[in-house]
Amino acid sequence: MTGQERRAQVLAVAEQEFAVAGLHGVSTETIAHRAGITQAYVFRLFGTKKQLFLACVDAAFERMTLAMLGAGGASGLEALTAMGREYDAMLADRTTLLLQLQGTTAAAAGDPEVRDAVRASFGRLWQAVADTAGLDPVAIKAFLAFGMLLNTGAALELAEVDEGWARQARTRIQPGLFNHITTETNQ
Repeated sequence: MTGQERRAQVLAVAEQEFAVAGLHGVSTETIAHRAGITQAYVFRLFGTKKQLFLACVDAAFERMTLAMLGAGGASGLEALTAMGREYDAMLADRTTLLLQLQGTTAAAAGDPEVRDAVRASFGRLWQAVADTAGLDPVAIKAFLAFGMLLNTGAALELAEVDEGWARQARTRIQPGLFNHITTETNQ
Protein backbone atom coordinates (compact mmCIF):
# COMPACT_ATOMS: atom_id res chain seq x y z
CA MET A 1 0.00 0.00 0.00
CA THR A 2 1.18 3.52 -0.70
CA GLY A 3 1.30 6.02 2.13
CA GLN A 4 -1.78 7.73 0.71
CA GLU A 5 -3.70 4.43 0.54
CA ARG A 6 -2.65 3.53 4.09
CA ARG A 7 -3.73 6.96 5.34
CA ALA A 8 -7.15 6.50 3.69
CA GLN A 9 -7.45 3.03 5.23
CA VAL A 10 -6.64 4.32 8.72
CA LEU A 11 -9.12 7.18 8.28
CA ALA A 12 -11.86 4.73 7.26
CA VAL A 13 -11.21 2.55 10.33
CA ALA A 14 -10.91 5.54 12.65
CA GLU A 15 -14.12 7.09 11.33
CA GLN A 16 -16.09 3.99 12.24
CA GLU A 17 -14.53 3.85 15.70
CA PHE A 18 -14.83 7.57 16.50
CA ALA A 19 -18.40 7.75 15.14
CA VAL A 20 -19.52 5.27 17.77
CA ALA A 21 -17.21 6.03 20.68
CA GLY A 22 -16.07 9.63 20.26
CA LEU A 23 -12.65 11.16 20.77
CA HIS A 24 -12.09 9.74 24.24
CA GLY A 25 -13.93 6.44 23.83
CA VAL A 26 -11.52 4.67 21.50
CA SER A 27 -7.79 4.09 21.62
CA THR A 28 -5.29 4.52 18.82
CA GLU A 29 -4.20 0.99 19.68
CA THR A 30 -7.65 -0.29 18.67
CA ILE A 31 -7.58 1.72 15.45
CA ALA A 32 -4.07 0.48 14.61
CA HIS A 33 -5.04 -3.12 15.30
CA ARG A 34 -8.13 -2.90 13.08
CA ALA A 35 -6.03 -1.30 10.32
CA GLY A 36 -3.35 -3.97 10.64
CA ILE A 37 -0.56 -1.52 11.47
CA THR A 38 1.34 -0.41 14.53
CA GLN A 39 0.18 2.33 16.84
CA ALA A 40 3.44 4.14 16.10
CA TYR A 41 2.53 4.22 12.40
CA VAL A 42 -0.84 5.80 13.23
CA PHE A 43 1.03 8.55 15.09
CA ARG A 44 3.48 8.93 12.21
CA LEU A 45 0.56 9.42 9.81
CA PHE A 46 -1.54 11.77 11.95
CA GLY A 47 0.60 13.11 14.78
CA THR A 48 -1.85 12.71 17.64
CA LYS A 49 -5.10 10.94 18.36
CA LYS A 50 -6.85 14.32 18.42
CA GLN A 51 -5.47 15.19 14.97
CA LEU A 52 -6.74 11.85 13.66
CA PHE A 53 -10.16 12.55 15.20
CA LEU A 54 -10.24 16.02 13.66
CA ALA A 55 -9.30 14.60 10.26
CA CYS A 56 -12.23 12.19 10.55
CA VAL A 57 -14.69 14.89 11.59
CA ASP A 58 -13.48 17.23 8.85
CA ALA A 59 -13.87 14.44 6.27
CA ALA A 60 -17.45 13.87 7.46
CA PHE A 61 -18.31 17.55 7.09
CA GLU A 62 -16.58 17.59 3.70
CA ARG A 63 -18.71 14.67 2.49
CA MET A 64 -21.84 16.53 3.54
CA THR A 65 -20.60 19.74 1.95
CA LEU A 66 -19.87 17.96 -1.33
CA ALA A 67 -23.30 16.34 -1.23
CA MET A 68 -24.92 19.76 -0.83
CA LEU A 69 -22.83 21.18 -3.67
CA GLY A 70 -23.75 18.09 -5.70
CA ALA A 71 -27.35 19.24 -5.69
CA GLY A 72 -26.09 21.60 -8.39
CA GLY A 73 -27.66 23.78 -10.98
CA ALA A 74 -30.51 25.23 -8.95
CA SER A 75 -30.70 28.27 -6.72
CA GLY A 76 -33.13 29.60 -4.17
CA LEU A 77 -35.77 27.27 -2.79
CA GLU A 78 -35.17 24.82 -5.64
CA ALA A 79 -31.58 24.49 -4.42
CA LEU A 80 -32.77 23.74 -0.87
CA THR A 81 -35.17 21.13 -2.23
CA ALA A 82 -32.34 19.48 -4.18
CA MET A 83 -30.03 19.68 -1.15
CA GLY A 84 -32.79 18.17 0.98
CA ARG A 85 -32.85 15.16 -1.33
CA GLU A 86 -29.06 14.89 -1.01
CA TYR A 87 -29.30 15.15 2.78
CA ASP A 88 -31.98 12.47 2.77
CA ALA A 89 -29.62 10.21 0.81
CA MET A 90 -26.86 10.93 3.35
CA LEU A 91 -29.02 9.36 6.08
CA ALA A 92 -27.79 6.00 4.84
CA ASP A 93 -24.26 7.08 5.87
CA ARG A 94 -24.77 6.97 9.62
CA THR A 95 -21.01 7.22 10.22
CA THR A 96 -20.84 10.67 8.60
CA LEU A 97 -23.78 11.94 10.63
CA LEU A 98 -22.44 10.54 13.89
CA LEU A 99 -18.98 12.01 13.28
CA GLN A 100 -20.53 15.45 12.88
CA LEU A 101 -22.31 14.97 16.21
CA GLN A 102 -19.17 13.59 17.90
CA GLY A 103 -17.25 16.62 16.68
CA THR A 104 -19.79 19.06 18.05
CA THR A 105 -20.00 17.10 21.31
CA ALA A 106 -16.23 17.26 21.76
CA ALA A 107 -16.35 20.97 20.94
CA ALA A 108 -19.10 21.45 23.52
CA ALA A 109 -16.91 19.73 26.10
CA GLY A 110 -14.69 22.81 26.01
CA ASP A 111 -11.69 21.74 23.92
CA PRO A 112 -10.74 24.93 22.05
CA GLU A 113 -8.71 23.09 19.38
CA VAL A 114 -11.64 20.81 18.59
CA ARG A 115 -14.10 23.71 18.76
CA ASP A 116 -12.06 25.78 16.30
CA ALA A 117 -11.66 22.87 13.86
CA VAL A 118 -15.34 21.88 13.99
CA ARG A 119 -16.37 25.52 13.70
CA ALA A 120 -14.29 25.81 10.51
CA SER A 121 -15.81 22.62 9.08
CA PHE A 122 -19.32 23.75 9.90
CA GLY A 123 -18.57 27.18 8.45
CA ARG A 124 -17.59 25.61 5.12
CA LEU A 125 -20.82 23.59 5.10
CA TRP A 126 -22.90 26.69 5.92
CA GLN A 127 -21.15 28.74 3.23
CA ALA A 128 -21.64 26.05 0.58
CA VAL A 129 -25.37 25.90 1.31
CA ALA A 130 -25.68 29.69 1.51
CA ASP A 131 -23.69 30.35 -1.67
CA THR A 132 -25.58 27.71 -3.62
CA ALA A 133 -29.06 28.69 -2.47
CA GLY A 134 -28.48 32.43 -2.33
CA LEU A 135 -31.22 32.79 0.25
CA ASP A 136 -31.72 34.74 3.45
CA PRO A 137 -29.63 33.50 6.41
CA VAL A 138 -32.82 32.47 8.25
CA ALA A 139 -33.70 30.04 5.43
CA ILE A 140 -30.20 28.57 5.60
CA LYS A 141 -30.47 28.30 9.38
CA ALA A 142 -33.84 26.53 9.15
CA PHE A 143 -32.53 24.12 6.52
CA LEU A 144 -29.42 23.22 8.55
CA ALA A 145 -31.48 22.97 11.76
CA PHE A 146 -33.64 20.32 10.12
CA GLY A 147 -30.43 18.59 9.06
CA MET A 148 -29.22 18.50 12.67
CA LEU A 149 -32.53 16.95 13.67
CA LEU A 150 -31.91 14.26 11.04
CA ASN A 151 -28.42 13.69 12.48
CA THR A 152 -29.93 13.33 15.95
CA GLY A 153 -32.52 10.89 14.61
CA ALA A 154 -29.74 8.80 13.07
CA ALA A 155 -27.82 8.79 16.36
CA LEU A 156 -30.91 7.71 18.27
CA GLU A 157 -31.78 5.13 15.60
CA LEU A 158 -35.32 6.48 15.47
CA ALA A 159 -36.10 4.25 12.49
CA GLU A 160 -36.12 1.39 15.01
CA VAL A 161 -38.55 3.08 17.44
CA ASP A 162 -42.24 2.40 16.89
CA GLU A 163 -43.73 5.17 19.01
CA GLY A 164 -45.78 8.16 17.98
CA TRP A 165 -43.17 10.77 18.79
CA ALA A 166 -40.48 8.83 16.88
CA ARG A 167 -42.71 8.46 13.83
CA GLN A 168 -43.41 12.19 13.95
CA ALA A 169 -39.70 13.00 14.21
CA ARG A 170 -39.03 10.76 11.19
CA THR A 171 -41.50 12.52 8.92
CA ARG A 172 -39.95 13.71 5.69
CA ILE A 173 -39.69 17.37 4.90
CA GLN A 174 -41.60 18.12 1.73
CA PRO A 175 -40.61 20.62 -0.95
CA GLY A 176 -42.14 24.00 -0.27
CA LEU A 177 -41.43 24.00 3.47
CA PHE A 178 -39.27 27.10 3.15
CA ASN A 179 -41.60 29.02 0.82
CA HIS A 180 -42.81 31.21 3.68
CA ILE A 181 -39.28 32.38 4.48
CA THR A 182 -38.66 35.61 2.61
CA THR A 183 -36.56 38.68 3.16
CA GLU A 184 -39.71 40.53 4.17
CA THR A 185 -40.65 37.98 6.87
CA ASN A 186 -37.15 38.05 8.36
CA GLN A 187 -36.52 41.73 8.98
